[in-house]
Amino acid sequence: MKFYFALWYAKILSWVINRVSKDRGTNLPGEKALKIDPGFVRNFKNIDYDKVIFITGTNGKSTTTNLVAHILTENGKKIISNIEGANLLGGIATILAKESTFTGKLKADYFVFETDERYLPLIYAQLPAKNMLITNLQKDQVQRNGDPDFIYRKLASFINSEMILYLNNEEPRSKSFEWMDERSVYYGVEKHQESFIKGSDYPTLACPKCHHDIQFDYYNTDNVGPFLCKTCGYASMKNPDYEITDINFKDKTFKLKDVVFNMPYDLPFMFYNYAGALAICEELCDISPTAAAQSFKNFKNIGGRFEVLKYKEKTIKYTRIKQENPDTLQSAINVIAFDPKEKMVAFGLNVVEDFTPHYANTFYAFDCDFKPLVDSKVESYLCFSEHASYDTANRLIYEGVKKESITIMDSDDVTKIFEEIDKVKSDNIYIITKLATFEKMQKFIEEGKKQ
Repeated sequence: MKFYFALWYAKILSWVINRVSKDRGTNLPGEKALKIDPGFVRNFKNIDYDKVIFITGTNGKSTTTNLVAHILTENGKKIISNIEGANLLGGIATILAKESTFTGKLKADYFVFETDERYLPLIYAQLPAKNMLITNLQKDQVQRNGDPDFIYRKLASFINSEMILYLNNEEPRSKSFEWMDERSVYYGVEKHQESFIKGSDYPTLACPKCHHDIQFDYYNTDNVGPFLCKTCGYASMKNPDYEITDINFKDKTFKLKDVVFNMPYDLPFMFYNYAGALAICEELCDISPTAAAQSFKNFKNIGGRFEVLKYKEKTIKYTRIKQENPDTLQSAINVIAFDPKEKMVAFGLNVVEDFTPHYANTFYAFDCDFKPLVDSKVESYLCFSEHASYDTANRLIYEGVKKESITIMDSDDVTKIFEEIDKVKSDNIYIITKLATFEKMQKFIEEGKKQ
């Protein structure tokens, strides 16, 4: 009866919250249900754990989850998924409560869950999925995670031989989980025109096997690319099971197993999301690359990761980055650097406000190689934010940017941001900042159109 009471309470609470705002309530009903019944998630009926997949890792788990859900739905599969991004146990409890009958029965072909890498052992204890995709394990959220090895140990604590792991072939930490399961499926990305090399003065990472330095041939995204440990021989595979090839940025296409795909987003860090999603869809769900390719034509990612705004005669290209690790920042820098046109680049790195105490640690900017950006055609830089604007400007100065090319604004006021955009000659504007600031910019432009 405790489970039923928790379930009914969660359903009623979800209904009430949905009446107030459809964008809210992705965690709260499940959290309340778990307080009533701590084993709430394990008590749902009709869950085939062979059809449950967790998608986890530092970067790319939301996009990969959204893409898998999209492909499966487009191919007629009934899925249950937390595509809103509520990836803790409470979020999963909420979606299960919403989708179940009043007696806790669930009906779905597949269960696809984005899962927070730190709290995954708690989720697995109640929902022992037989399938898991790991995107990458990078330096991230030092306020709560400390270092990647802490997360590595968290995942290693429950991975077992009965699981099937989908592993990023070109990310050393993720691939090394192959030592813990019976079967691994590997995915990767072929070298392309935006692959890059970093100087020897930038940090690499320790081999998960012998702890000596990993050597990369090149990078497709930060700390992801073909690798080798010369001490113990641990290396990426030459031919992973699922590999994105023939990437054509001009035509926005790529191939996987000789099938041509339209590229919904031509950002390098997206290619691994594509490869991982396609691996899951064929291996687990028996959806061929040919069938999956049709779904790529109308895929739109959730969460505003990359958007384009039109402002007067200017084009503003927004890239949302995770404010707590170098991977997405490096990828964004590389995308901007590969644009041959003259441009203005605006950085709005911010205080991290996940929980108290908030912090303004911009260490990740010092792990990134800004040289390709500095060497490209940049008319001017804008460093804005209430707390981190001077840190950001210092990072550019250390890379050799002249001080007179940098405008520093210790504010997130979008009116002032647009005033600076108005001053530059270039109509090609790139902005890297948090989503809330971007949404205010969208609103500013829309209100301007109404006047």
